[in-house]
Amino acid sequence: MYLTRHAGPSGPRWTADGRGLPASFTLDLLLQVPAARGAEIVTSLIADGETLDGPLLAPIEDHHEVWASGVTYLKSREARQAESNATGGGDLYARVYEAERPELFFKSVGWRVIDPEAAIRRRRDAAWTVPEPELVLVLNSRMEIVGYCAGNDVSSRDIEGDNALYLPQAKVYDGSCALGPGIITATADEVTAVRVALEIVREGATVFSDATDTSQMKRTPGELVRHLGSEMSFPRGVYLMTGTSIVPPEDYSLQPGDIVRITVGSLELGNIVGRDPAPA
Repeated sequence: MYLTRHAGPSGPRWTADGRGLPASFTLDLLLQVPAARGAEIVTSLIADGETLDGPLLAPIEDHHEVWASGVTYLKSREARQAESNATGGGDLYARVYEAERPELFFKSVGWRVIDPEAAIRRRRDAAWTVPEPELVLVLNSRMEIVGYCAGNDVSSRDIEGDNALYLPQAKVYDGSCALGPGIITATADEVTAVRVALEIVREGATVFSDATDTSQMKRTPGELVRHLGSEMSFPRGVYLMTGTSIVPPEDYSLQPGDIVRITVGSLELGNIVGRDPAPA
């Protein structure tokens, strides 16, 4: 099943496989029942013959949280070590890559997530900002995987590289998290080998492209989920970014007008890099 969220005259509306769900439907209905029952319940609510064609919104509701995993691929470990070695922090990333406990951090709340085709942004005080394409798991209140979407964990590499304690500032700011274009329902077994790709276009020309798949992760999606839920509950469900192994070269930084295209499985999330706002 494929779920999308659309803008409409009376507020956001969800669709399932292109057919409108009741205006009263919220994603909580799917995320508060066992995974085995979710798709059946949603299917029973599809409004026959109704289609919705409003602009796509991020497939998340305002109250949901987005968490993220770091250093889950070897290439990510190497990139983090390289950006931190000058300040003596590179060993932190080597240790977390090998450790049993993964790196997990809060990324965004739903109302702050950027919609498909809308503008992501870089921090005004960052000199080196990159997109990070990721498989994003959608988890129910029982911490079961019910689906996935594409995500962009926009990151200020120079800020994190200066000091690992700056990670929240490097990762969490306005315009730093995009999700979309919709949610594909899936089981845990169906997210272990999903293709993830990144293309960056500047002034009509591709300046970077690469691809990987989630089978290259150091930890399985299930392991990441288990650690996230070990000491926290999410009674309305939660989203979990699973990390990236696609790292643009060190001479690349996002510039206003760049187009970032992220492909996860059959999903494609596109965003433009917005102009920097005027200083406050």
